[in-house]
Amino acid sequence: LVTMGSTGAPLPPLCYHWVYDALPHVWLTSITGGTDVASAFAGGVVTLPVRAGEIQAPFLGVALAAWNSEGRPVIAEVGELVVTKPMPSMPIYFWNDPDGSRYRSAYFDTYPGVWRHGDWMTVTPRGSVIIHGRSDATINRQGVRMGSAEIYEVVEGVPEVSESLVLGIESADGGYWMPLFVVLDEGRQLDEDLIHTIKMALRSQMSPRHVPDDIIQVPKLPHTHTGKRMEIPIKRILQGTPVDQAANRAAVDDATALDWFAEFARRNGAEK
Repeated sequence: LVTMGSTGAPLPPLCYHWVYDALPHVWLTSITGGTDVASAFAGGVVTLPVRAGEIQAPFLGVALAAWNSEGRPVIAEVGELVVTKPMPSMPIYFWNDPDGSRYRSAYFDTYPGVWRHGDWMTVTPRGSVIIHGRSDATINRQGVRMGSAEIYEVVEGVPEVSESLVLGIESADGGYWMPLFVVLDEGRQLDEDLIHTIKMALRSQMSPRHVPDDIIQVPKLPHTHTGKRMEIPIKRILQGTPVDQAANRAAVDDATALDWFAEFARRNGAEK
């Protein structure tokens, strides 16, 4: 065995150490990419050192960068994974999207003309990259992407549930936590029977992968002033980001709902 590869999710440092304890002679190469581009953005370079938790370098032909919210490249800081120039195998349109609106909305809305892939990434001063997980609301569990809307449709079909919020949260040690937060009808408490009902509804109407790790009752959920659930800010808060950095309180219908999640993260430990 000369080379060992990994993909599908960020490979945590613990796994690097395990491999090199067992197989000290191999070249362990981790890659990041996507089915969207039928390719990879960064991966192994045999002439560079292997560092735990890092991907060695961007691949040839990929203008890879991490951008902050203002559209500026950052080094040694977490930013959005972007590709600033066209690359081989990048799609140019979607099937059944004649005006290109779905295509542009999927990749180019945040930074006009620049591909935003939907992952958090750090570019190190050495030029290697660290992938931290999804920056959008996509749930990527066991290598399968799921949309939150389909989960909400099932969960909120349970009579006692008035509203819900599901998240996919990557942790620094490579773990993945998928909690479901539910607001129940007034006077209703979450008990084992109701938890079982919700899980069985998801399992039977969707799949076992759609069943959350934990179901947690919350008094209320925060929304934008247009009524949208604030999935990304809540995810960031649960990953340890301070509330005022994760969300603009003025843009929230009830900012005290953010504080509940911040307290929950403090009590339970960010990045559960």
